[in-house]
Amino acid sequence: MDATARTTPPTGAPAPEFSLPDTHGTPVTLSGLRGGPVVIVFVPFAFSGTCTGELCELRDNIKEFEEAGVHVLVVSCDPGHSLRAWAAQEGFAFDLLSDFWPHGEVAHAYGVFDDTRGFAVRGSFLVDAEGMLRWSLVNPPGRARDFSSYRAALADLAA
Repeated sequence: MDATARTTPPTGAPAPEFSLPDTHGTPVTLSGLRGGPVVIVFVPFAFSGTCTGELCELRDNIKEFEEAGVHVLVVSCDPGHSLRAWAAQEGFAFDLLSDFWPHGEVAHAYGVFDDTRGFAVRGSFLVDAEGMLRWSLVNPPGRARDFSSYRAALADLAA
């Protein structure tokens, strides 16, 4: 079954819990970030043009997330060493997490794993301080997310 047939968790539901290694192998858990909002950004592939463009836009506008108190997590099914090299090359200061093994387990939980092609589609999820999903956006492969969607989600969070 591909990701288009999957269902993402509904807004207002608890965000699926996870623990994934960062680029240095240190586990990051969603519940460990409770007390502040978190945006989870799923990307298909490290080093791809669209993914790099999207994350560079996040990097260049990180102040907007920081001012809203939002922790940014990027999740990819790539192995950690690839994500570490990508972060170093592009100067990403936010967490890049590897959903490599079990392959796509967290992407499955969020309804964004494409079983046919073996990667996560472009899904973004805003989790509030209590661990509830407040907003989500899922785009098909090849279609970048518009940064204005993040701005609108951050504004709604502050309201």
